Amino acid sequence: MSERSASLDALAGDARTGARAAGALPLGTPRPWSPPATALHVPRSEMLRYLGHTGQEIEDGLGARIEAAVEDAERVSAPRGVSAAFAVDASGTDAAGNPCIRLTGTTVELTGRDIYRHLKDAEAAVVLAVTLGMESERRLRLLGTLQPLDAALFDAACSALVEEAAEALDRAAKQDAARYGLTGNWRFSCGYGDLPLEAQGSLLDALDARRALGITLTPSNLMIPAKSVTAVFGLFRADALGGGPVPAADAVRSCRGCARAGGCAFRARGTRCYR
Repeated sequence: MSERSASLDALAGDARTGARAAGALPLGTPRPWSPPATALHVPRSEMLRYLGHTGQEIEDGLGARIEAAVEDAERVSAPRGVSAAFAVDASGTDAAGNPCIRLTGTTVELTGRDIYRHLKDAEAAVVLAVTLGMESERRLRLLGTLQPLDAALFDAACSALVEEAAEALDRAAKQDAARYGLTGNWRFSCGYGDLPLEAQGSLLDALDARRALGITLTPSNLMIPAKSVTAVFGLFRADALGGGPVPAADAVRSCRGCARAGGCAFRARGTRCYR
């Protein structure tokens, strides 16, 4: 065994050749997360973006309904999440012989050039999942049968809120990693670049998120509750970067691979659902 491998094994407590480890950072243990009471709020600008707003004047009546939808979304939603760090193994190949990322101790295999570039130099990767819970799902279905406009407003509010929850958990995980001298790149979700949605299930399994958060998958790999997000980002030794930026995928987020791309309202109006 090489000196480098022995060092990694000592750091991670895991004798898997090729796996990178993140010092004393706890690996492989999912950690539950919930925001402090009243800490998360629907960002109005993001909600309006989901609604396709491009600066038009909002009449008083519609403005009041938007505010009611925001209050409704914040009242019925129960944001929760879970995250865990895993050693990264970038030494293997997928079934087609292409380089891929595997997370040690899990069944996660992340294929595609974009995610490989994003994580290949990482010492570890953090997987996270957040959800607003089933109550927001039930509320949306009820509104859909009673008031289609209010349902659309509520749906946009919840979409903005779950992204806010993902951002909050992302920040918390990176703050925790910083205590170990690690810094993270941006979070990468299934459907970004050429990372297929099929990886969704293994990410949920790595976090035990089906049990912990009640998230399940449809046959087309969409999550239920729909207002749920999974993502992964790399952790890098801050002093090894020499003051430079953290590595990241060359590709920006894209619609390629998204199961909803065919009937997407965002694409129909020439925009997208992500920033």
